[in-house]
Amino acid sequence: MEKLPSVSNEIDQDLINKITLKNFNSISPYFYKLITEWMSGAYKQFKDIDKFLILIYLINTDFKFFRRNNIIITYDEFYKDKTLEISKTNLIEISKDLNIPKESVRRKISQLERNGIIKKKGKKIFLDRTAYKFQEPVTTLKNLSNLISEFSEILAREELLKKSLNRLEISVLLKSNFSFCWYQFFKFIFSYCYRWRKYFKDLELMLIGITIAFNSVTTATVKLKGIESYIDKWRKEILQSNERGINAMSISDITGIPRPTVIRKIKILIKMNMIEIDKNKLLFVKFNEKSFNETSKLQNQTINDLSDFISRTFNQININ
Repeated sequence: MEKLPSVSNEIDQDLINKITLKNFNSISPYFYKLITEWMSGAYKQFKDIDKFLILIYLINTDFKFFRRNNIIITYDEFYKDKTLEISKTNLIEISKDLNIPKESVRRKISQLERNGIIKKKGKKIFLDRTAYKFQEPVTTLKNLSNLISEFSEILAREELLKKSLNRLEISVLLKSNFSFCWYQFFKFIFSYCYRWRKYFKDLELMLIGITIAFNSVTTATVKLKGIESYIDKWRKEILQSNERGINAMSISDITGIPRPTVIRKIKILIKMNMIEIDKNKLLFVKFNEKSFNETSKLQNQTINDLSDFISRTFNQININ
């Protein structure tokens, strides 16, 4: 008989939330790398983040089914000879969950159909095999493994975990519990994009903003290394960490967004009092009080969602 999981091994969301707030300085580089590379990858697939979101929303139908019926599918099983049939397409539901106008959802699904990625028969949708390859999360799996490994190291240092797990160990466990973990990840992504789209009105604009922020995060992390960094202190340090800016060409290379579009959207971010540009045309995070307070509230909500995602995922792979 297999040994039963120990309830004492469970890490609750409140604890993860406290750890995130207290150690955001060390966690933030892994988190922002995960988000910026996921969003950049999404944009590069179709030159349209919303279209990619709709595609994974359709694929998430499978993960919902597995979760509802307590079925665990591994990474290899999911991507081997996989076909997907969706019984019906509810445009209103997709529009509501993703905060994308209904007509835009209809138009983008039609574009996916014309591209041969999905096929419609009546109200049913069949996803072509290429749809799975489009969103196979090789980079995301690596970045997510790094993020969760960092959490495990913090838990081990605070004697809340017997030993930490390295990236490769985490990756193997995520793959073994793939359907559960990716259901949780998609839930986080949908909520994250919904919230920030509502603020920016444009996910490509948001991607440019967080690419600039990620550049500031990596600079500030060196500056703050080795000290406790509560979230408010971290935010203030980020605003004073303009030691190394980033230019429009680099942002274009990182995100895949054309340089003229990057320049146009940079002007919008400057008007929103979120970034500034120096005489060398380098860009830095720079909030006024209003934008700082607004984005701080959104970031707090993001941290709550991240804590929920990490606690559920970590408990699944650590206890099972």
